[in-house]
Amino acid sequence: MKMSFSHLISHCELLWLLLFLLPFVNAVSKFENYQTYIIHVDHTHKPESFLTHESWHRSILKSLSSSPANDKELLLYSYNHVMHGFSARLTPSQLSEIEESPSHLATYSESFVKPMTTYSPNESFDDKGMPPVPKKWKGKCENGTAFSPSYCNKKLIGARFYYKGILAQGYNASEEGEFLSPRDFYGHGTHAASTAVGNHVPGVSYFGYARGTAIGVAPRARLAVYKALWGHGSGVASDVLAGMEQAILDGIDIMSLSLALNERSYFTDLVASGSLSAIEKGVFVVCAASNDFDFKTVDNVAPWITTVGAGTLGREFYAKMTLENGVSIEGTSYFPENVFITDLSLYYGKDNVSKALCKDKALDRKEVAGKVVICDSSSSNISQQIKEVERAGAYAAIFLTDNFLPLSCEKYSIPSLILPTGSETLVKEYVTRVKNPKVKDMRFVLTRSGTKPSPQVASFSSKGPNPVTPGILKPDILAPGVDVLAASPTLKYIKVGNYDLVTDYALMSGTSMATPHVAGVGALLKAIHPKWSPAAIRSAMMTTAYAMDNTGTIIKSELTNDFGSPLEFGAGHINPNKAMDPGLIYDMGFQDYIEFLCGVEHTKKQMSALIRRTQWSCSNKSIHDLNYPSFMAALTTKTNYPVAMNFSRVVTNVGNDKAVYRAHLENIPTGLKISVKPRALTFTRKYQTRSFVVSIELDREFSRVIYGFLKWIDQDSHVVSSPIVAINF
Repeated sequence: MKMSFSHLISHCELLWLLLFLLPFVNAVSKFENYQTYIIHVDHTHKPESFLTHESWHRSILKSLSSSPANDKELLLYSYNHVMHGFSARLTPSQLSEIEESPSHLATYSESFVKPMTTYSPNESFDDKGMPPVPKKWKGKCENGTAFSPSYCNKKLIGARFYYKGILAQGYNASEEGEFLSPRDFYGHGTHAASTAVGNHVPGVSYFGYARGTAIGVAPRARLAVYKALWGHGSGVASDVLAGMEQAILDGIDIMSLSLALNERSYFTDLVASGSLSAIEKGVFVVCAASNDFDFKTVDNVAPWITTVGAGTLGREFYAKMTLENGVSIEGTSYFPENVFITDLSLYYGKDNVSKALCKDKALDRKEVAGKVVICDSSSSNISQQIKEVERAGAYAAIFLTDNFLPLSCEKYSIPSLILPTGSETLVKEYVTRVKNPKVKDMRFVLTRSGTKPSPQVASFSSKGPNPVTPGILKPDILAPGVDVLAASPTLKYIKVGNYDLVTDYALMSGTSMATPHVAGVGALLKAIHPKWSPAAIRSAMMTTAYAMDNTGTIIKSELTNDFGSPLEFGAGHINPNKAMDPGLIYDMGFQDYIEFLCGVEHTKKQMSALIRRTQWSCSNKSIHDLNYPSFMAALTTKTNYPVAMNFSRVVTNVGNDKAVYRAHLENIPTGLKISVKPRALTFTRKYQTRSFVVSIELDREFSRVIYGFLKWIDQDSHVVSSPIVAINF
C-alpha cells in the first residue's frame, strides 16, 4: 500500500498521539456535557446531622457516582430563602441520579433573563442628611474590580455581585470590559435595600436597574446593590435567584425587578416563585411589565407581583424651524446642544426617490454639504437616515415620519427635528416651488410642559391580557416611564460632530423606568403603614389610581393613537398622595395565593416546590374569588352567550372608624350588565372587614375588550376604584 509522505506515521507514534489526545478529548466531552440546572428539593428530607442546607446540598453532589473530588466544581449556589434547593453544573447522568432521590421536587434548566433597559444612578447614592444605618441590617459591601467597600455610605448600605451562573455559560467579564465587582460598567445590576428605622422611609430593593427615579420619590430610602446582570444585559436565573436569596436574608423591605424570564407558567418562572417567597416574608415585590409593544406580551404576571406599565409625562422636547417665507414649524428633537442655526439652504431630493428617502449612500456630498436635508418617511429607520445625512456632510436634517418610536435620544448626532407626515405639506410646498429654498433659523433644546393629552400609555409598554392566567388583570398600574431624567454612568452618551458628550444624567425610557417610581411609592406607604401587607400596599396604589388624562378622557395609547384600556394601563396611573389614604384595601395573605395556585392545576410536587412546604390546604375557590383589586372576565371567541359570572371580594376599612361606602358604576358599556350586592358597606371601626359580590352578565359577543369601573365612595371623599374588564381573545 502506497502512502504519501504527509500521511506517513508509525504505529507507535499513532498510539502515542491517541494516548496523548485522549485526556483532552474526554475533558472536552465532559465540559460539553455539563449544563447548569436549578434543583428544587424537599427540605424536610434534610438529615438532622447536617447543620445547614448548604452542607446537605454539597453532600448530595458528593454522593454522585461521577462526582469530582471537589464538589465546588459542581455547586454554584445553595438557596434556602428564595426557594429550597441549589444550582449546579451537572452531566445528564448526574442529574438522573439526583432526580431519582425522594427529596427531588423539580428541575429547571438554566435560563437567560430578559433585561428591560440600561443605565443606573451615581449621585442618587448621596447620603447627605441620612441617619445611621439601622442595626437590623445584615448586608455588607464586597470588594472587587474598581469598587471598594469604602464607596458605601448611609444611603448605599450594601453591594454584592453574583456571576457563577453566567461564568458557567462561558461569559468572560474581562473580554466584555465589565467589572468583576458590584460596580457595573454598563449600568445594570440587581438591587435591594434594608429597612430604615424610626420615622424614616424603608429601603427599596431593585433587581434589574436602579434609577434616580425611586430615590426622588422616596429620598430617605436606603439601597443595597446585588449585581446579577452583566455586559450589555446578560444574566441567568441562578445568579438572579442568588441575589434575591441574599437580599431576603439581609432584611430588605421592597424588591423591584426590571427583568423577566419569558416563562408562561408560574411553576417554571423562577422569578415568580422567588418573589412568592419574598412576599411570604412581607416583602413588597414590584416588576416591570416589559417593553414588547403588543398585546398579550406582558411579563411578571403572578398575582403576588405588582406589575408596572410605562406612561408618558406631560412634557415634550422640541425644536422650532422658520422657513425664509416666514412659516414656522415645530418638531420633536432631542439634539442636546443649544445651537441657533440661521440662513442655511434647504435640500430635498424631489426628483430622485432614493435621495428623497435618504437611503444608504444615495446622497451626493456636492449637493447637500452644509445644507439642511429633508428626508421622506421610509420603511428603514431614521437611525439609518441620519447616518446617511451625516455621511454626506449635511449640517442639519428634517425627518418626516409618523413612527411612534422615531429616534432614540443618543442618535441625534447632528441638529435634527422630526415632523409628523401631516405637517409635511407646508415644507414640501415651499421646497418644491422656490428656486433657492432656505431655512431662516432653527432653534434647539426647547421644552414644553403640560402637554395634552397626558399621560398616555407608552407605545413600547407591554400589554395584557395575562398570558398565564387571563382571569387576573395585568399590568396592575401605570407610572412615568418615558423621557425620565435619570442619573447614569459617566460613559460616552452621544457623539456630536467630533466630540463625545458625557453626562451624569440622561433621558431614559422603559417599563424599568416606571417600576422604581412604584417601588418608591411602596417605600413611602410602608413608612406610613408599617403593618400593611404587600397586597395592601398594591391595593392602595391601584384603587386610588386615575384612568383619565388631563383632557378629562380615558388614558390614550401611543401605539394605537386611540383610547386605551385596562389591558394597557391596568387600574390607571399611580397617584402617590391619594395612595397614602385609600379608605379601603383589598388585602391578601400567603394562604390566598396558595388557594389561587391550587386552582391553576399544579401537581403535588410542583405545588411543594412553589410554596416551599409539604402540606397545605385548599378550599377549591374560584379564581374569580381571589381578593384582587380588579375584576376580569376572560372569554374566548368560542364562548356561548349569554354568560354570567360572580366575583366575591372582601374590603378592609383603613380610613375613619365610622364610614359608609356606596357603590357607583361608571363607564359601563352596552352589552355588559353589572350588579353589586350589597350596594352599601357600613363600617363602625377601623380594620373592620365587609364582603360584597359583583355579578356580571354579557348578553352578546363583543370586540376584544370592554370595561367599566366600580367605585366605592364614602362621606369623606374616599374613592376606591376598580376596573371591571371583559376580554374576548
